[in-house]
Amino acid sequence: MPSVGQQLRQAREAQKMDLHEIVDITKIRADHLRALEEGNYSVFSAPVYIRGFVRSYATLLKLDTAQILEELGHELADSGQVDPSLAPSSRSLLDSAMFQLSKFSRRMVWPAVGIGAVLLVVLGCYLVWSHNRNQDPTVGLGEGLYQVPANSGDTLPLPASR
Repeated sequence: MPSVGQQLRQAREAQKMDLHEIVDITKIRADHLRALEEGNYSVFSAPVYIRGFVRSYATLLKLDTAQILEELGHELADSGQVDPSLAPSSRSLLDSAMFQLSKFSRRMVWPAVGIGAVLLVVLGCYLVWSHNRNQDPTVGLGEGLYQVPANSGDTLPLPASR
């Protein structure tokens, strides 16, 4: 099966079009068109330019653009020139959450953050209160000023003799 560049060249030659005619119509530089036909993709700074130029070139030559772009994707993947930003990435839960949050405007986000902070403070206060509610308040106070006499019986202690 011919490469994308070979298909483009064969279609151009079958329609008896010169490379300069393609340049005039598509406004793509001649060296870029030559590089596409030769399959030399290292000339381009990013795969997005390759895809755009091939799409324009294939559309002008009335080729099946979707099929050409699919074959181009395979060629770029085989050559290791696929831009990671163009490859489909796996979306994690955090990515999905951040995407949903990005849909909100700041006018909606800041009040929601404030309400959330107030709810957290109220919840924290309730948890501290409920934890301390059932505890003995005298725990950890130490000895007080009044000492219970050792012989606490029925009688009051007698004053010391003089």
